[in-house]
Amino acid sequence: MSVEKMLIKAKELKSKGHSTREICQEMHLSQATVEWLLAKQASDNFAESIPADVKVGWRTIGVSGTRIQAIAEVMSDVILEEKENREFGLDMVAGLTNNGVPLATIISDILGLDFGMIRLSRGVGNETNLASNYAGLKDKHVVIVDDVVSSGGTAEEAIDYVKKEGGDPVLVMVLINKRAEDEINDIPLRALIRARPVRE
Repeated sequence: MSVEKMLIKAKELKSKGHSTREICQEMHLSQATVEWLLAKQASDNFAESIPADVKVGWRTIGVSGTRIQAIAEVMSDVILEEKENREFGLDMVAGLTNNGVPLATIISDILGLDFGMIRLSRGVGNETNLASNYAGLKDKHVVIVDDVVSSGGTAEEAIDYVKKEGGDPVLVMVLINKRAEDEINDIPLRALIRARPVRE
């Protein structure tokens, strides 16, 4: 997707009332990139260069339940490998809205674990919460599942929330990691793919 198309999409989402965080999640871009796009669309004289980022799209997977199932099977295998290597308990898979939920639902079925859905804050005045129709977090070893980690802010929020609710976050499992680090707030981070910009 070109910068011009990203500009149009970010502006469109903003006009529909999406917060910066929601635009980041929808477009799979870092907060710095979304803020740059929104500032650029607001000013013709915006001369600052675009932040280093990687645009991620996984629609080819997302349009097919069979493909989501196949990816969830690979993620489940990685989770079991981490469980064996790190010797942690495993009681629950918590999907982050929106894109982590389909993967987490299937992973919980494959591994025979409880399923939960964490709804992240939309920004100021809105708090992270757990969807009440699903399993609770208290006294459970929890794998947090999402599609993409960019800055890590979303995963950090989920980790803090799991701890606040009396759970023990043991792993963050994602499809794509755009960070150099293999941990977030001292919790292991595993991804099927790492995508990072190369800098001189």
